[in-house]
Amino acid sequence: MTALAVGDSVVVEPYIVCNECGPCLSGHYNLCTKLGFIGLAGGGGGLSEKIVVDARWVHPVGDIPLDEAALIEPLAVAYHAVGRSGLKAGDVAVVGGAGPIGLLTAAVLKGIGITTIVTELSAARKDKAVSSGVADHVLDPSSDDVKARVLELTDGAGADGAFECAGVNAVLDTMLDVVRPAGVVVNVSIWGHPATVDMQKVVLKEIDLRGTIAYCGDHAAAIKLVQEGKVDLKPFITGRIALADLVDKGFDTLINHNDTAVKIIVHPS
Repeated sequence: MTALAVGDSVVVEPYIVCNECGPCLSGHYNLCTKLGFIGLAGGGGGLSEKIVVDARWVHPVGDIPLDEAALIEPLAVAYHAVGRSGLKAGDVAVVGGAGPIGLLTAAVLKGIGITTIVTELSAARKDKAVSSGVADHVLDPSSDDVKARVLELTDGAGADGAFECAGVNAVLDTMLDVVRPAGVVVNVSIWGHPATVDMQKVVLKEIDLRGTIAYCGDHAAAIKLVQEGKVDLKPFITGRIALADLVDKGFDTLINHNDTAVKIIVHPS
């Protein structure tokens, strides 16, 4: 980490890890057997007036505006997921679900030169995928034959990779359908229930089905994408509210009307 000075703009990689288990000692600290997140597993959090963190978790963001820098953490999640896929510039990827992580995954893919096809039901999220510029094509599973359209868009080959970003079994199934033989499907979402995987699809196409969790050494690269103009975070800030409105206009919106919001920024002053 570079030297820090008082007043520098930074973001925090909000981990609590043991530094003793096998994954930690091998460098895969995102797989720590005692993994926790600051604010969820102790240590204060984003609603604290002050917080102390280890220097290793602090990442300078330079002149990136702080409201945009607040999205570096989920952008790092997306960057890590794309890294897990092994995709490269010139490839074609399908992103299943245009929630915050799905949109940022598409943004990273576009930023490194990959053609993106986004599938989504919500009208608001489809519009955001288009207006933000992260999707080359947007498909609606309720009206489009997604597999047929992906084959059409890839001259019959299928996508090189796909990302499940919805935690919905139908989406996972579709991602297995749209990738080419020997393609890669990365499961990005955190599931609230067990999923069913059609293993015959995995076997007959020799699909690589991979998991991904959070990030590990990805913040600096994610920050660089923004600094170089390859990812624009401004379109993903869909609301700015005062601290006093945190419950009514923040938590309530994200819990009960989450299809209308991507990221809501809270101003404490």
